[in-house]
Order: sequence, then C-alpha cells, then structure tokens
Amino acid sequence: MKKHFLLAAFASLILVSCNNEGSAVNTVETMKTPQMEKFDKAFKSLGDPQNRPTEEEKKRNTSELSDRRKALLVPASKELILSTGVTEAEITRKTGNDMSQIIVWATEIYIQKSDEIRKNIKSEK
Repeated sequence: MKKHFLLAAFASLILVSCNNEGSAVNTVETMKTPQMEKFDKAFKSLGDPQNRPTEEEKKRNTSELSDRRKALLVPASKELILSTGVTEAEITRKTGNDMSQIIVWATEIYIQKSDEIRKNIKSEK
C-alpha cells in the first residue's frame, strides 16, 4: 500500500512539473520576433574576442564603432527594418546605404517593438 501511495505521489509530481513547463510566462525575451533576436545576437557578437576593437581602433578614441564592427551589425539591422514592410529601395533612399544610419534606424525599430511587447504583457496581466 505504501509503495502504491509513493508511486502515485511521484507520478502526480511529474505530471504537475510537465504541465508547468508548457505554460511559459510571456516576457519580452520570449515574445521577440526572429529578426529582433538576430539583431540582439549581432550586438552581443561585438563582445566576441574576434570582434572586439583592435588596438588601432582603440587609439582613435571615438565612441563610434569602426566600419569593421558596423559591418557586423548591418545584415541583422537591414533584416529588422525589412520585417516592418520597408523595401530595400526605401532603405537605400532613406539612408544612402550609410551603415550608421541603417543601424540607428534598426535600433529605433527594436526599441519601438520592445515597448509594444512590454505594453502587451502589461495588458495581459
């Protein structure tokens, strides 16, 4: 009898823990679009050893990213901008393919989308 009780208790514990896994809490991280996640990863990649500023880049002593490091962000930035319905032609027209302007535009979109996600989460509660 004791064995059956322990077995039933263990089985119900497993069922409860499995049910909790399925009901993930909505957070900004879980609600990001794939393009937002790629943009995040691109920025995080700047901290990778091969992507850190070189000694020469450090000597310039500017707060602006080097062209080499901007080039790492541009593909994910363009993808994020394109996900809003903007065309490649519009990106070129608006930015002149200036890497800094593309990154700034994508950053604005990222912040706007993150704010929208936060608002949606608050309204769900």
